[in-house]
Amino acid sequence: MPYPEIMIHGMRRELTQIGIEETRTPEEVVAAIENTKGTLMVVVNSVCGCAAAGVRPGIALAFQKASVKPDRSITVFAGADIDATEKAREYFAPYPPSSPSIAILKNGKLVQMFERKDLEGRHPVEIAEALIEAFEKHCSQSQSQATS
Repeated sequence: MPYPEIMIHGMRRELTQIGIEETRTPEEVVAAIENTKGTLMVVVNSVCGCAAAGVRPGIALAFQKASVKPDRSITVFAGADIDATEKAREYFAPYPPSSPSIAILKNGKLVQMFERKDLEGRHPVEIAEALIEAFEKHCSQSQSQATS
């Protein structure tokens, strides 16, 4: 049974207010992944404490400080957008399901994965630094500057 929307609305908003698109259906996930040229960040959001204390603030900080960012970013909510989350995770093979998690895809192919074990217990600044490093490694600077 999915989490009640009233319970998670604020947690969703923490990501959408910084420009990350919600994808709530498998069709929206597939369209985003298969139609994004360049880099796509996929965030599997969660109600857990590590998502609240580290992951969402870390993503916000990375978006604020990074000079290079993914061309597009989407999110699914584990425990709420159940089918959409399952569809997103199909693109994360060989990694097992974990939430929260962050995937970086380039032209639909996974190039970097941050599993829960990589995020849990880390300070938002550490998460932001790891994301910025991944953005610099995988994202095109010319495309990010064109969309800023």
